[in-house]
Amino acid sequence: MGFCVVCISRTTAAGGETVGQAVAQQLGFQYVDEQIIERAAQQAQVEPRLVAKAEHRQPLLQRLLEKMKTGTEMAGVVTLATGVSIDAFVPSLAASGTDADDLRVMIRAAIHEVAGAGQAVIVAHAASMALANTEGVLRVLVTASTETRIRRVAELGRIIREEAERRIATSDRERREYFQRFYKVQEELATHYDLVINTDVLTTAQAVEVVLTAARAPA
Repeated sequence: MGFCVVCISRTTAAGGETVGQAVAQQLGFQYVDEQIIERAAQQAQVEPRLVAKAEHRQPLLQRLLEKMKTGTEMAGVVTLATGVSIDAFVPSLAASGTDADDLRVMIRAAIHEVAGAGQAVIVAHAASMALANTEGVLRVLVTASTETRIRRVAELGRIIREEAERRIATSDRERREYFQRFYKVQEELATHYDLVINTDVLTTAQAVEVVLTAARAPA
């Protein structure tokens, strides 16, 4: 086995979740998505739904922060979960106390905890960014053209094209904002990943085979 962790980022309606589930099954790995939210919530001592909402909606951060521990207490939790000092994530956090970066620290700590255990396929939560330059991690982007994704959303949801366009535009905007807010990435690039798969033409089975071939190659 080459890689012990596969991170799959995906745009809406590109089929990334399906690919991730199939890859996890074929490799015998754990499939991790919402578990990241649950782990972060446990570390922050809040309800998972608050973390899930706050990932996408900045105003809810304050509600989360009000229930969090102090920065010093959190430093111990993150270090315990990841084996890495909190300074490796946010150098100023331990010194300055709780601030708006706390949620990002919790999410990243949860991702590192899962990756540290190995044998996992992590889908979403920008895990590819959190685990950049981490040994044994294969970072994959599953995407498709805007037109293809609009068509898929319209067909699956049985909605008119205008509504499908709105949903895709909203999802893409939130994705950009997430990368900017949590990882200071102003523009997502192909070079952020080891493998980029376009499902405009490739079937799910073909996409899965490509990822499996890369994952099984020597890391």
